[in-house]
Amino acid sequence: MTAATLDSTAVAQYLVDHPQFFVEHAALLGEVKLSSPLTGRTVSLQERQMEVMRDKYRALELRLSELVRHAEENAAIANRFHGWTRQLLRTRAHADIPSAVADGLVEHFIVPQATLRLWKLPAEHADAWYTNGVSEDVRLFASSLRAPYCGPNKEFEAVGWLAGAEPAGADTVRSTVLLPLRTGASAFGLLVLGSPDPDRFSAAMATDFLVHIGETASTALAPLLG
Repeated sequence: MTAATLDSTAVAQYLVDHPQFFVEHAALLGEVKLSSPLTGRTVSLQERQMEVMRDKYRALELRLSELVRHAEENAAIANRFHGWTRQLLRTRAHADIPSAVADGLVEHFIVPQATLRLWKLPAEHADAWYTNGVSEDVRLFASSLRAPYCGPNKEFEAVGWLAGAEPAGADTVRSTVLLPLRTGASAFGLLVLGSPDPDRFSAAMATDFLVHIGETASTALAPLLG
């Protein structure tokens, strides 16, 4: 290789192919001078290598901190889900299960408002709070949901079911979650979560965990179908 054809790429490849180069020429480590992007001053190859290693270490620290944060958040969610599930399992009377589902979400997940409505139930439930005020439009809407709705309150009729909420479109509920309750492909109810915070339930939220809530609630409530 001649000086005319020697370029930075060739030098770099040569050093990769000859890892013993700086062992054989250790004196160069102190003589090669580089410009530091951190301080702007000229540093030795050894100093520059230390800067690179520190940058990598800081990046790893940040990544580890992020992983720890996610792990703590997941653990907190798992504990809340566990507490809610235990509450459902302790509820023996079928007529008490709807309240256990909704109140448990408020208690364990710190959801501002939660309620639900059911249909296709035997006549003995006709006068219960959880079967009142369900229109055919709501039933069709629930059946059309193939995934949880999570986002702004678009004047949904079901939002009017929430305790303390005025008719659909009330300003007190700015964001909401709508979860269909199903046995197989058939919807027999709708679970509604609401918040005055427009960012509490956003369209950007992951819905995997909401799906689990819907499935668990559906399983707990299925005995009411008779």
